[in-house]
Amino acid sequence: MRLLVINANTSSFVTDKVAAEARQVAAPGTEIVPVTGTFGGRVIGTRTENAIGEHSAVALAAEHAPGCDAVLIAVSYDTGLRALREMLPMPVVGMTEAALLTGCMVAGRIGVIVFGARVLPIYQEVVASYGLASRICGWRAIDSSAPYGSGDQSEVERELVATIDDLVERDQAEAVLLSGAVMAGVPRRLQERAAVPLLDGITCGVRQAELLVRMGLPKPTVGSFAAPPARELVEVNPAIGRWFRGE
Repeated sequence: MRLLVINANTSSFVTDKVAAEARQVAAPGTEIVPVTGTFGGRVIGTRTENAIGEHSAVALAAEHAPGCDAVLIAVSYDTGLRALREMLPMPVVGMTEAALLTGCMVAGRIGVIVFGARVLPIYQEVVASYGLASRICGWRAIDSSAPYGSGDQSEVERELVATIDDLVERDQAEAVLLSGAVMAGVPRRLQERAAVPLLDGITCGVRQAELLVRMGLPKPTVGSFAAPPARELVEVNPAIGRWFRGE
């Protein structure tokens, strides 16, 4: 099985971190194929950058999806998820949707931690779009850029543990999602210090993608997620044009 892992950010640091965790949790025989955006934001943090990232995700998928069995979107806004589910003939999994759905299977009340107050409304919009807002019992925003660096992470991890405890104590969270692709692997390291399950979008996404491939569900041939009909596109990435010509 070949799993294409798409990071529509242009930060190879994030891609490397995600790929390492994906390989750590993937089943034997699953090949992880990581790709990084070639244009757009280093780390998507606004709606505008996310819109650019959707274009990037489509271009990356058009170029690299052939020969793969599934796609995992390794941007925590699930950037381009619906477009790729429409375009591609294979399962497409968003890391945050995967983590939330996993949380729904192990808990009734889910807490969410994000990095940066500005992005909090964007995450809330993403969760609401999945119809899962009622499952979120509390949100917390940590203003720190430390996870995006390569230095010592002990201080931010102590803050994460304290924030997890606060969600459990004040909001009765029964599971906590640590959002952000840069959090790949962190929930596994912190789990023994937490009283509730910690959710990692990369771990959940890899395993759900593997499950969907093994289930072998067909691509819809009708409805909004059927493949797009042949259409003329102007001045797009040639790989995207080939998909729309059915090549």
